[in-house]
Amino acid sequence: MGRVTGFCKTGGMTSLFAPPAPGRTPDPSLAHRRALVTATLTDGDGAPLADRDVTVRQRSQAFGFGCIGFELVDHIIGESQDRGYDAALADQWLAVFNRATLPFYLGMFEPERGRPRTDRLLAAARWFAEQGVKVKGHPLVWHTVCAPWLLDLEVEEIERALRGRIRREVEAFSGLIDTWDAINEVVIMPVFTAEDNGVTRLARQRGRIEMMRLAFEEARAADPGATLLLNDFDMSTAYECLIEGALEAGIRIDALGLQSHMHQEAWGEEKTLEVLDRFSRYGIPLHFTETTILSGDLMPGHIRDLNDWQVDHWPTTEEGEHRQAEDLERHYRTLYSHPSVESITYWGLPDRGMWLGAPGGLLRPDGSPKPAYHRLRQLVTEEWRAPETTVRTDDDGRLCLDAFLGEHELTVGGVSAVLDVDVPGEVTADVVVG
Repeated sequence: MGRVTGFCKTGGMTSLFAPPAPGRTPDPSLAHRRALVTATLTDGDGAPLADRDVTVRQRSQAFGFGCIGFELVDHIIGESQDRGYDAALADQWLAVFNRATLPFYLGMFEPERGRPRTDRLLAAARWFAEQGVKVKGHPLVWHTVCAPWLLDLEVEEIERALRGRIRREVEAFSGLIDTWDAINEVVIMPVFTAEDNGVTRLARQRGRIEMMRLAFEEARAADPGATLLLNDFDMSTAYECLIEGALEAGIRIDALGLQSHMHQEAWGEEKTLEVLDRFSRYGIPLHFTETTILSGDLMPGHIRDLNDWQVDHWPTTEEGEHRQAEDLERHYRTLYSHPSVESITYWGLPDRGMWLGAPGGLLRPDGSPKPAYHRLRQLVTEEWRAPETTVRTDDDGRLCLDAFLGEHELTVGGVSAVLDVDVPGEVTADVVVG
C-alpha cells in the first residue's frame, strides 16, 4: 500500500501513474490514456466523507491488452493433456492480459453441419469473464478453416447457412462476447485460390461489399450492442479502398482490425506510424488484432504467402529473444501512444502451437518466459497501470487523482465503491461509498 498523499485542499494531485522504467522519462503523449479526476465521496445518506483516508486500487484497464485464448480451452473444460503445463500457462496468461480472443473458425466450430461445438466455447467464454477478462470471437465469416460441407450447397444455400451461423453464434454468446471479427480478410476473399471453399464461391458472386454487408448486418441484428470489426492482414491501399467502399455503401464498422504478423521483419516505428496515419484518418477505432514477433530466425523476405514456408524445426535463439523483446516494446509503445488504438492482441503466448510453428510466443516450448514476456508484463502491469495508494479527502469529501483510464476501487473504512474513469482529460465524479 502506498503512503498517504495529495490533499485536494492544498492544490495537490495524487498521481496513480507508475514511475517510468529506469532511464526513461514520462511520456507526455499518453494524455489520452489518463484523466485528472476530482471525485466527491459521500456516504449512503449523502454526507461528505471529509478528511478520510481512501485506499485507491485500479481494478481494470480500459485499454485492451489481449492474447488468443485458444491454448486454454482444453484446460478450462477439463480436457487438458498436460495439466501442470496448462495450469501454469493460465496463470501466466492472466498475469498480463485482459482481453481474450476465442476461435470460431467454421470448419472447427461446426465440422459437421448442424452440430456446432457451442458448449466448449461457452465454457471458455464464461471462465474468462469470471476472471474479469473481456472476450472477442474470431471470426464470423472467413474463407479459410472453412466447413467442407458448404461445398455441397448451392450459392444461395451457402448464403443462408452463413447468415444463420452468424445469428446463432452472436445470439448464443450475447452477454459473454461483446466483440467480433465480423468478417476476416475480405481483400483476398473473392480471389483466394489456395483451396476451394464455400465462402469464396459466394464472394465471387456477391462481391466484397455485399459480403461485408451480410456479416455486419446479421451480427448487428443479433446483438445491436456488439462491437463489430473488419479485419485484414493486407495493409496496402487495397484495404483502404475496401474500407472506403464499405463506408460509402452505408456499412457501419465499429473498429478496424489491423494484423501485424512480423515473421519476415519487424515493422519498426516508422512503418507502424505510417500504417497508423493511413488508417486512423477514417475516425474509426483501431484494434491491432493479430501481432506476432519472432525470437528466432526470420522467414526469407521473398516468401509471399507465409503459409508456404515449411520447416521441420524453427527454434527460438538467445539473439532472437533479445531482438524480440526490443521489437515488442517498440511496437507496443508506438501503438499505446496513438489515440486511435484501443487494443493490441498478441497471437499466441507459448511457442507450443504457434501458427506455422514459428518461435513467436512469449514463452519457450517448456513454458519458461522469454525476455519479451517480462518486458510486456512490466509495461502492462507496472508502467501502464496504477499502483495501490492511499489518498486523503478534503473538508468537502473531495479527492484528486491523476489516473489511468479504467475502473478504480475506492475503499473507506472497509467499505468500497467503484469509480469508472472512462474518458481522458479533466473529469468530475460523485461517488457514494456505502
